[in-house]
Amino acid sequence: MTAGGGEEYDKGRKTACLAMDSSRRTEKRVKEHMRDGKRRDQVLLLAAGFFYFSSPMAVTPIITGFSGSLGASAALMGLIGGLMNLCSLCCRPFVGAFSDRVRKYILSCIGAVCLIASCLGYVFAWSPQVVMAARVINGFGFALCSISLSTWFSLLLPKEHMGAGMGVYGTMNALAMALAPAIGIYCYHHLGYRAAFCVATAFAAAIIVLIQFVSYKNEPLPPAGKGFLPDQFVDTGVLPVSFLIMVFTIPYCATQSFLVQYVQAKGLPFSAGMFFPAYAVALLLLRTAMRDLFDRLSFQFFFIMACLCTAGSILLLAVMDSFWEMIAAAVLMAGSYGVMCSVCQALAIVVAVGGKRGLANSTYYIGIDLGMALGPLFGGLLFGALPISFFYPVLLASLPAAAAIYWYGRRRVFSARSSAHAK
Repeated sequence: MTAGGGEEYDKGRKTACLAMDSSRRTEKRVKEHMRDGKRRDQVLLLAAGFFYFSSPMAVTPIITGFSGSLGASAALMGLIGGLMNLCSLCCRPFVGAFSDRVRKYILSCIGAVCLIASCLGYVFAWSPQVVMAARVINGFGFALCSISLSTWFSLLLPKEHMGAGMGVYGTMNALAMALAPAIGIYCYHHLGYRAAFCVATAFAAAIIVLIQFVSYKNEPLPPAGKGFLPDQFVDTGVLPVSFLIMVFTIPYCATQSFLVQYVQAKGLPFSAGMFFPAYAVALLLLRTAMRDLFDRLSFQFFFIMACLCTAGSILLLAVMDSFWEMIAAAVLMAGSYGVMCSVCQALAIVVAVGGKRGLANSTYYIGIDLGMALGPLFGGLLFGALPISFFYPVLLASLPAAAAIYWYGRRRVFSARSSAHAK
């Protein structure tokens, strides 16, 4: 090779090396940009999740009293209070069927619009019938937002970190549970019912604003099938998870509905008002502290922990005669029902059939809705038919039911978490 040819060869090599180096730097910048964009989308969806939960939670503590002020009877007040969850339960199978065929951005927008419309219905309501119609719309919007936002957020998570990610998402619910009811009650006491409903409207409007800035709006969708098959309304593989979370929800919702009356019936010298703020704060701390453990430990560990915490919480409530025993029961309730919500939702997504996370989320939430409906129902039956000292001991029957469900699905479903992580 001549000297001139050698110089040209060296220049060519240097140019090629520089081009490769530039290409690597560009690829690195693109990856960093994508990673930053995904992180920003996650933060935006977490904030949207906080506001979607805050909107109905700000309304729930005051809606029955507002209905009564419009002339509703006690029975109608109770119906209005539970109508949102009942409507949400009825809508979920259909919402789940569509959630894997329609962009999550579109579903979230429709859900947020429904939340806004329902809150405005409360603001301008002149009769209990108008409030009932608004509660139906609220239930539909709640079903849409709960499934679409959580599924959308899960699409931004790697499968091996699904538990930690959904635990963080669940933390937003705990934060809303701690703040929104207090905000609603504060606004009602100082400004009136309708002002509190305006705040709930603003919470719902914040959802629409936030999701406009999410860049991941065009997720890939599976090809549409020919009509609906039975397993398109529920994910049969997720049903054991759904029934399990239902069983853990029942004692919590029975407590939510009747703790005030229980404390009064026993003549205890303190108020039940601090139970749920203590529960929410404990849940927030637990989910934050345990977020890295959700993907490291087996489902069996969390199930045993939840059963022990449920037993401890119910027994403390059964024998409590001091304020601090009630607070300890609230902390244990957070370690049972609160933690299991995140663990079960992450597992539902992991075992989703054909990657249909929307359908899996819908099936999971059906269990939550059933527990929310059955908890007050069973609580009312126990409260009215048995001596007050039997109220919580009878609720311990939820633990054998949970064990039976776990035993039934232990190999097909409840072992999926550890195996998914191992892969």
